[in-house]
Amino acid sequence: MITKEEKQFAEALKSVSRNLKIKEYIQQSPELYPLFQRAAKRFVAGEAKKDGIAIGQKLTDLGYRISLEFIGENTMSREACIQAKDEFLRLIQACGKQGLHTRISFDLSHIGLVIDPEFALQNLLEMAKEANKYGLSLMISAEESNKVERVLSVYKKAVSQHEHIGVTIQAQLYRSLEDLKELLNYPGTIRLVKGAFQEPADICIPRSDTLNERYLELVALCVQANHAVSIATHDETIYKRIIEQDYFTKPYVEAEMLYGVRPDLCNQLKSEKRPVRVYVTYGSEWYLYFTHRIAEYPPNMYVAVRDMIEGAENTFEYY
Repeated sequence: MITKEEKQFAEALKSVSRNLKIKEYIQQSPELYPLFQRAAKRFVAGEAKKDGIAIGQKLTDLGYRISLEFIGENTMSREACIQAKDEFLRLIQACGKQGLHTRISFDLSHIGLVIDPEFALQNLLEMAKEANKYGLSLMISAEESNKVERVLSVYKKAVSQHEHIGVTIQAQLYRSLEDLKELLNYPGTIRLVKGAFQEPADICIPRSDTLNERYLELVALCVQANHAVSIATHDETIYKRIIEQDYFTKPYVEAEMLYGVRPDLCNQLKSEKRPVRVYVTYGSEWYLYFTHRIAEYPPNMYVAVRDMIEGAENTFEYY
């Protein structure tokens, strides 16, 4: 059970994590950067493509499905967006040539959404064509509520041309129930998360039993529609309910968890013959991703401090 103080800490950390001045200060600090980097290694495969692929291959060999993401978001120049898109193309090609069957995940704002949705769409379509050559799928990640309308607009245009593109929906947003009902008319996989972003109280459901019930309602809608869905949560109570409903017997239902978070639960579900996907990230823009992992589960702060001092332990033994 998360205490009131831990919830307050999580909200504060979410605010701090998006403060560019603090981020830049840590990244430029010769003292702080190495410490944060040591702690981030628990959740991030490394800074290079080869690091993400290596972890992905090891997880695949253990019997997991995987997603790979080159971390980045809110890219503000066309040149940087094209560089990111080209990195994703190289990632797709490397996985395809290696025979690594993976899902490629990304933020649309990493490839141009903030600059121009049509620019992001063209980059996405180029990635989709390349992924199709190797039989790989793509997954659009969740972003802040003020981007949702643009994200869904780009997604609907893209998935109408390439069915192997999926999209992430945040259960915490009130609008997500109606969004999902519409998205079930499209072929792409739905990835359901609770939501990690700090949003205005009038548009979202706080972490609570009410949010859990909304999450389960969204899962049920996907199952009733025989629609591919990734149940992307680390909440053991959610998985117990999913198992009670016998949803994992459906070929289009899978569990999904982030690399370094609850590897014990991943292993448990896999040992029970449940399909489990592990979401692996790499890249130098790991700061926001790392701080969100702590904010989602405040006791991780104790682990992070220990990792800063001793270095992150190898969590692979738990998978």
